[in-house]
Amino acid sequence: MDVSRLPSYTGPLGRIWHYLFLLICALVFLLLIGPLFVIIPLSFNADSYFTFSEGMLRLDPDAFSLKWYRELFGTYEAIRSSRPESRGSEWASAAGNSFFIAICSTVIATSLGTLAAVGLSRSHMPFRRLIMAVLISPMIVPIIITAAGIFVYYSKYHLAYTHLGLILAHAALGTPFVVITVTAVLMGFDQQYVRASYSLGARPLKTFRKVVLPLTFPGIITGAIFAFVTSFDEVVVVIFLGGENQVTLPRLIWSGIRQEITLTILAVATIMVLLSVVVLFCVELLRRRHERFVTRPLGAP
Repeated sequence: MDVSRLPSYTGPLGRIWHYLFLLICALVFLLLIGPLFVIIPLSFNADSYFTFSEGMLRLDPDAFSLKWYRELFGTYEAIRSSRPESRGSEWASAAGNSFFIAICSTVIATSLGTLAAVGLSRSHMPFRRLIMAVLISPMIVPIIITAAGIFVYYSKYHLAYTHLGLILAHAALGTPFVVITVTAVLMGFDQQYVRASYSLGARPLKTFRKVVLPLTFPGIITGAIFAFVTSFDEVVVVIFLGGENQVTLPRLIWSGIRQEITLTILAVATIMVLLSVVVLFCVELLRRRHERFVTRPLGAP
């Protein structure tokens, strides 16, 4: 904010606090975003070192390369080959597992979370606060405890070391995000739309499908996005429940850091950062759309 936008009655202390506040915000931003300015350019390093080479500092084109991204996605021959040691195929397989598990768990979490939010948004529902506390408990309990409990429970039903077990576990972790976002949208929902639908003869199910669901759709998608990111970034549950056929990108990164450090890890991190930026952009668009449609008075153009 420019100093000219400050109120005319702002004194010297107010102006000092204004610039101090801007400095604090800049420092917080640098603390959070600063590491990204190191990871992203290093992922294009032509050398196999986690440092900026002299050529990179001189902006020499020969010092930059896409070989780590080629290793990440794998060439067509690497994926078609039967060599298990092919690192390109290994990263491609891990990426496929991550997206498959994240998408399936997001569908389950979004469906269950939306249904739970519809009931929790009703003021006459008994034990509403207790049920809400239970549903959001995966966000509060340390993930290591949750993963250990899931492993012990799923092992009895032979769900450990299977894709289905990971999908159900990730769905349990993502459901609280859907419940919170959809419940917040339904709490601020204008009930005049529902009453107008009832007055026109619509049944409750049709009212929910034709009126409530479209207007709360941005909140549902927002919760689904958070559930997807939660599943895509999860590593502790994968370590407990995942076998050799359920290796995801976070688990492969963790294994690479412990065993063999390669700049492919930075390429994966760069892609995940870009994915997070896209997700945040979509969330912001949905938030603005929600404010425009839900807060608009009934009958307004």
